[in-house]
Amino acid sequence: MRRSNGDGADGDGEALLSLVSAAEPMGQADGAAGAAASPPASSVPRTPAPPGAAFGTSDPFGPLNPPDTFMSAFGAHQALAPAAGEPQVPGRTWAPQTLDPPFQAPEGATARHRGKVDFGLPPAPGLARPRQPLGGLLRTSSVRSGSPSRRRSMRTGDDDDDDGRGSAAAGRRVAYGDFTTIDWIHDSTKERVRVRNLRKLTGFWGVAVRVWDASQTWLLILLMGAVTGWLAGFIVVSEQWLSDIRDGRCSAGFYLNRHFCCWLTPQRDQCSDWVHWASSDDDWARWSLQYMIYVVTAVVFAVASAILVKTYAPYAAGSGIPEVKTILGGFVIRRFLGVWTLLIKCLGLVLAVASGMSLGKEGPLVHVACCVGNIFLSLFRKFKSNEAKKRELLSAACAAGVSVAFGAPIGGVLFSLEVGLASLHVEVSYYFPYKTMWRSFFMAMVAAISLQLVNPFRTGKLVLFQVTYNRDWHGFELPFFILLGILGGLYGTLFIKLNVWYNSYRKTSWLKNWAIPEVATVALVTALVSFPFRFLRENTGELVANLFRECTEVDGDFHGLCNSTQMTGVITSLLVAAAVKIVLTIATFGIRVPAGIFIPSMAIGACVGRALGIAIQAWQKAMPDLWIFTSCKVASQTKATECVTPGTYAMVGAAASLAGVTRMSVSLTVIMFELTGALSYVLPIMITILVAKWIGDIHGKHGIYDRLIALNGYPFLNPNEEYTHSTSAANVMTRLEDIDWISATGHTVDSLDEMLRATSCKGFPIVHPKGFLTLGYIGRAELKFALDKARGEGSAGSMPAIFTSDPTLEDTFAGVDLRPWIDHTPVKIHPRFPVDMLVELFKKMGLRYVLITRNGQLLGIITKKDILKDSQTPRGPWGRRWTG
Repeated sequence: MRRSNGDGADGDGEALLSLVSAAEPMGQADGAAGAAASPPASSVPRTPAPPGAAFGTSDPFGPLNPPDTFMSAFGAHQALAPAAGEPQVPGRTWAPQTLDPPFQAPEGATARHRGKVDFGLPPAPGLARPRQPLGGLLRTSSVRSGSPSRRRSMRTGDDDDDDGRGSAAAGRRVAYGDFTTIDWIHDSTKERVRVRNLRKLTGFWGVAVRVWDASQTWLLILLMGAVTGWLAGFIVVSEQWLSDIRDGRCSAGFYLNRHFCCWLTPQRDQCSDWVHWASSDDDWARWSLQYMIYVVTAVVFAVASAILVKTYAPYAAGSGIPEVKTILGGFVIRRFLGVWTLLIKCLGLVLAVASGMSLGKEGPLVHVACCVGNIFLSLFRKFKSNEAKKRELLSAACAAGVSVAFGAPIGGVLFSLEVGLASLHVEVSYYFPYKTMWRSFFMAMVAAISLQLVNPFRTGKLVLFQVTYNRDWHGFELPFFILLGILGGLYGTLFIKLNVWYNSYRKTSWLKNWAIPEVATVALVTALVSFPFRFLRENTGELVANLFRECTEVDGDFHGLCNSTQMTGVITSLLVAAAVKIVLTIATFGIRVPAGIFIPSMAIGACVGRALGIAIQAWQKAMPDLWIFTSCKVASQTKATECVTPGTYAMVGAAASLAGVTRMSVSLTVIMFELTGALSYVLPIMITILVAKWIGDIHGKHGIYDRLIALNGYPFLNPNEEYTHSTSAANVMTRLEDIDWISATGHTVDSLDEMLRATSCKGFPIVHPKGFLTLGYIGRAELKFALDKARGEGSAGSMPAIFTSDPTLEDTFAGVDLRPWIDHTPVKIHPRFPVDMLVELFKKMGLRYVLITRNGQLLGIITKKDILKDSQTPRGPWGRRWTG
């Protein structure tokens, strides 16, 4: 039995009057107001139907005649029995009439509901009579404004909305629970009320309060950017020192890494201050001892990182970008951006990268930046109490993370738009171009300046692999750049499919209970395989940096890259290193340690690109008079330089492989441009990235992060994905008989507590007992909070619960007033509403659910998870879902 209103993606919203009015038939109103506006069932003229005749029209969602006619969620029209005391009309037929398939009459539609009230009507044929509530039937009284019962009723909330809790129609909210979706509309309304109240303050105090409120945002941006840059510097320096300590130590100071220890030595291999752990005259003994130390330190560092993650902060594992995208989309994951997660993320990342496994630190820096932002935001009330407002600055924190990861502030801003802010359905449409982009840019700039002040490499560069190219590219190189784009797209497709398959197997097999042994095994295999290969032994960041550089920029030769006499062996080594790196990266990305995918993918593409560049350079030198190399002759007459630069092929190959894995385009182009500083290479980078993305999109438009979001089951609607299924809301909704709802009358505190214990639903529609007319919606958290508060204030369990005002009831006794916690204006649509338009509503408005009604009658509900499930359902001809 499916209950979509309990899947954690529930929510509230404001009525879309224009859309709902357009979806309703002419002259028919749909809304909660229909319950109060509709006359009593006994006063409506009833048209007798001849025996055996179908009631209504052939259209399953066509006009209904009397308001007391119940239309089931499956489309069958059921005429209710006469009201109590109403005389029978001769010749009237009350038997239900079933329409054509797939619509069928509901069986036990009212027997399964959670209302537990007496409708005051005799049971109709085919419908079970509802059970009485515990303690007998209780009728709640009307609680009108100013009435004595209103003063006597137990209020569970504050009447005043000046505290920013939102309008009375939308209802109040408690703090969002773990793994729930925020209410964008309610939080936006809450912020508007808060700002409006600030503007009402007069005098010097009012001006001071408004100035402090406006300055809080920029103070937070400054603090978040500065701390992010400092933490990035700490991670870089610590990781370099741990990586070098595996090889030896500095005699001038144990705290110095090899780069600083040999600062004054031109040749790295000739540095006398750096002492290797293996110091033996026998080359084989020295190599064997160094091999053993390399393997042992790799396993120790990796296991230490895994133990920290498992013991103190499980959310610190992985890159964190899929979860950050989901959080920006409105999902709540408690402790994912907490203090312990930040601490373990930084320490575990240093240990994991230093172990030499095929992972990077650039992606996790986005998670680190968001953790910093969330911690600072919790210090200010206006952000702590408003999840939608908080996500505005968390999106800017993404830009700061990329800024310190690649030394690309502008690329970070575009990354937050392309990958991060694409999750902010409401924010992108209204706030991003004017407010959030400026904040993202400022925070990225502050983070870059902070990292520059730390100067972790003592070279003035923000990242290790930042290079500068002084030579332009030639026209004959463009086909080779396109070839690299094709290879990058194919690699991205292969990596995504294999890595997602392996992660799925890891989640469902015995591996899920052996996280630390798996990390130890991966680290052991990586160390055993990497040490014999000269291009895999080095740290991945240093490998990428050396592959990017031109031979004229380096004093020494990095493993023969610039030796023209060893080109065949170097090309073979680079290709073998790329193949081994692919296998290791597939197995590594997803283990329970902090790990990123940016640098390993760039290293794979750089190895292939450098090999291709060396081959083309050798070809040009062997056949300089070939017609395709004519541009080289023209260039050699003006500048005595090399015609082909292999380093540029490594840079373009790195961009192609990263584009194939992540499906990034604009932001990646700008990042690579900021890394190289060569404006002339923007065109080949753009072409290569577009080709890689096109090739990857042929086999699936989702990058690795979107696939991991789907694998983990997060309720994330990708705003860049189009919904092409042509169906109506009636085919997607959860039917009335499959959801739990609350009757507006007949409930007590005890009966509501029993209902909460019996179901795990996250929210409940509130309906009128006669005709199932929709009156509103109340969340589970709000209902539980209100009941607990009422009991704490001394309310008896037999005290009736008040959900609505009914002028026909006597005002004689008190009750627990739950109306302040009800959303009286939920978004309601007609069952014929197109699902593709409904998906756009979920994306643009950040909805959590919509109610399906017809003439005010509740027919079903659609949540965000229903939309996600329907979008992943295979379709047959004419858009019909496969059932087999």
